[in-house]
Amino acid sequence: MQEERTRYSEEELKEFEVLIRGKLEGTLEELNYIKGGLSKKNDSGTDNTASTAKSIEDGADASERENLSQLAARLQKYSIQLENALVRIKNGTYGICIDSGKLIPKERLRIVPHTQQTIEAKLKRVN
Repeated sequence: MQEERTRYSEEELKEFEVLIRGKLEGTLEELNYIKGGLSKKNDSGTDNTASTAKSIEDGADASERENLSQLAARLQKYSIQLENALVRIKNGTYGICIDSGKLIPKERLRIVPHTQQTIEAKLKRVN
């Protein structure tokens, strides 16, 4: 009978670290790009013409700014989750479900590398 593993090996953790660092780098690049776009939108001209077209354009700009702000907030949260996953790798708790204590399957960690739950634990929590 095979003993159930409770931790990933150093080699496996290195593999996850490379994956997470890649995702984190991409996320931070996207976040910086969006923040740059938001600051440009805030610097729009102070030309105060009261045309209907200008009002519609301003409304569209405000809506786009709001969407970009929401996306930036989601990316910020995701980057923090990825950074926290790197901390868990360092302290040896990465890949261990916070609810069941079981090892989270590699397939799940490759898709959702910041997760702290097995899919079974997550589904139980939702119900």
